[in-house]
Amino acid sequence: MPDHAKRIARDEALARTVALVNDKGGVGKTTIAVNLAGQLAGAGFSVLLVDLNRQANVARDLGYRNSDVDDHGRNLFDAITGRDSLKPAHGVRDGLDVAPGGIELDELLAWTVTQMSRRGPAVNMALGDALAPVAPNYDFVLIDSPPEATFLVDLCLYAARWILIPTRSDGAGLDGMSNVAQRFTVAQQYNPSLSLLGAVLFGTGVRSTSIHDEVRNQISEAFGGQSPLFSALIRFSEKTAQDGRRLGRLAHELEEDLAGQPAWWTELREGKRSGPRISATAASVAGDYRDLALEVLAVLRHAEEPEPAGEASEGVAQ
Repeated sequence: MPDHAKRIARDEALARTVALVNDKGGVGKTTIAVNLAGQLAGAGFSVLLVDLNRQANVARDLGYRNSDVDDHGRNLFDAITGRDSLKPAHGVRDGLDVAPGGIELDELLAWTVTQMSRRGPAVNMALGDALAPVAPNYDFVLIDSPPEATFLVDLCLYAARWILIPTRSDGAGLDGMSNVAQRFTVAQQYNPSLSLLGAVLFGTGVRSTSIHDEVRNQISEAFGGQSPLFSALIRFSEKTAQDGRRLGRLAHELEEDLAGQPAWWTELREGKRSGPRISATAASVAGDYRDLALEVLAVLRHAEEPEPAGEASEGVAQ
C-alpha cells in the first residue's frame, strides 16, 4: 500500500482517539479518563482505555491491579516499541477494555529519546501505529497520558485525533495546559488531523463563574483564539475519590452502591456496620461525569457532520 494510502487508513482507524493531556499532574487526567470511559461504555459504546502511566492508577480506579489481566504495562511497551502487537485486556467492564500501564513502562522514555536521535520525529508515531490495528474494534479509544513527561505526551499527540485537557483553575494547571498548546502546534505538522476537543475544569466550584471566564480566556490565548471550555465541570470530593480507589469503583458505580446503602440511622438502631459508608457526594460527582460524556458526544457528532457544500470549515467549539 502506498505511503499516502497507509496514512489515510491510519487516520481513519484513529478517528475517535482522544488523548487526555496536561503537562501538570494532579489535574484529574486519570480520574476523568476512567470515568468518561465508564460512562461511554455504560451507554453502550465499545471503549479502549490506554494507560500510559507507570503509576497505573487506572488499574486501581478500575479494580484490576495485580489481577490476571494486569501485566503492569508489558504488552503496551512491547507494542509501542514494535516487539509485539497490542493485546488489550478484555472485559474490565462491559464494553470497556484496557491496555494496562505500570512499571514495565519505565524504559519507554529512554527508548523514545534513543529512537529520536536515530529516526527524528517519526518515532512519535509509534503509539498510533500500535493502536491503529485494534482501534477499529472500538467506538472510542481514550489515552491517559503521563504528567511531566513531554516525550511521552508527544506519543499521545501524534496518535490522537482529539485532545481533551483537564485542568484546575490554579496557575500550575493552566501553565501545564499552555505547555501542551505549544507541543500541540508542533504535533499538527506531523498529525494534521489533530484537533482540540476542549478543556474541562476539575475540582472547581460550580458557581465560580469569574474563575471559569478567566480559564476560558487563557485557553483562547494558548490555542490561538479557540476557547472550547466544556460547560460540564467536575467537582472534587475527597471522600468520593477515596471510596472509588478503595473499592475500585467508578463514580456512577458508587452512586449505585449508595442507592442500596442502608440509612445511617438504620445501622445505628440495629447496631450493625456494613463497613465504611459511601459518601452522598458520589451522586453529584457521577452526574458531573454524565454531563461531560453527553457534551463530549455532542461536540464529536457536530464535528463529524459533513459540511454543506461551499461552506468554510468551522471550529469544533468556539
